[in-house]
Amino acid sequence: MEGPTPVSALIHAATMVTAGVFMVARMSPMFEFAEFTNLFIIFIGSTTAIFAASIALTQNDIKKVIAYSTCSQLGYMFFAAGLGAYNASIFHLMTHGFFKALLFLSAGSVIHAMHHEQDMRKMGGLFFKIPFTGVMMWIGSLAIIGFPFFSGYYSKESILENAYFASSNMANYAYIIGIITALLTAFYSWRLLFMTFHGDFKSSKTILLYVKESPKVMTLPLFLLAIGSIFSGIFLTDFFIGKNSDVFWYNSIILAHEHYHYMPFSQTLLIKSSVAIGILAASLLYFYNKNLSLILSKKLSFFYLLSLNKWYVDELYRKIFVKPIFYLATFFWKKGDINTIDTYGPNGASKIINIFSKSLSIFQSGYLYHYAFTMLGGLVIILSWFIFY
Repeated sequence: MEGPTPVSALIHAATMVTAGVFMVARMSPMFEFAEFTNLFIIFIGSTTAIFAASIALTQNDIKKVIAYSTCSQLGYMFFAAGLGAYNASIFHLMTHGFFKALLFLSAGSVIHAMHHEQDMRKMGGLFFKIPFTGVMMWIGSLAIIGFPFFSGYYSKESILENAYFASSNMANYAYIIGIITALLTAFYSWRLLFMTFHGDFKSSKTILLYVKESPKVMTLPLFLLAIGSIFSGIFLTDFFIGKNSDVFWYNSIILAHEHYHYMPFSQTLLIKSSVAIGILAASLLYFYNKNLSLILSKKLSFFYLLSLNKWYVDELYRKIFVKPIFYLATFFWKKGDINTIDTYGPNGASKIINIFSKSLSIFQSGYLYHYAFTMLGGLVIILSWFIFY
């Protein structure tokens, strides 16, 4: 997230997400015989989905919200693969590529307009200054929450559908977590929209005067990605998960023999209601009554700080792994490398040579009588040798 936004978009929409999901899907013939491994994948995937979504709720950097969103959607893809719905997993990977790239590049357009500012707390009311970027961000957000007939609607519904019809307790866990994550996704997506594009501008009015829409070289890709974000689900559903899937995949992955197309109305209503609750909650906290979010963050400070500090994973990682390894490395460096290897190795050898060369240098005084005396002494030694032996 510290690099250029197009790089972030490429990593989060394509390379990073593709690698693991693609591997599991392509190795599906092997995974079909690994029941425990599949259960483990379902658990890790679904837990990752809600874990990352819970962090995205409170992040203030516009790119980091979208980044944790990627991690959450990656969890959806993996628990779909663990359920054996490899085609649904790859389908969501494909639709996600469109709307996640759209969201990231739209964020880049916002940052460009705001002169490299990424903190959403310093934004607000930008929709009328950069309306095209605002519309693109709205389209990406509608797609990621699974709004009907947008791309995410088809792929996300397919994953939840497979979880609902699967017959294992772990699948039930994934289904419940998937619905809760859908609620959180709607909440942080609308929070981003409200904090960035709506309400009052929170920085200097001077900055607002210079905010303008990005050039066409930046907005044209957004338009192309928006088309994919809206229509890719409609036109490709039959190929990825529908009636043409057998021909489309052609034995490249294992396909489930059953094709579930009709969720019970109660479950469809439950999924849509969870998304609606997320949107309504974000609207209430960040649009209609902005003081309420501050009050809740203070009253629920433990959970707020837990989410804001990313569940303290970095701190725990530093304490458990980084610091012990750092101290161990320092010990080996000072006691092993400096005091032992250097002392008795290169430094020790050079020290001995230095002492020896200094001793020899005494004989190189430059005085002729010293050399004559040495030669005479040598001659006496040689003659004494021949006399006695």
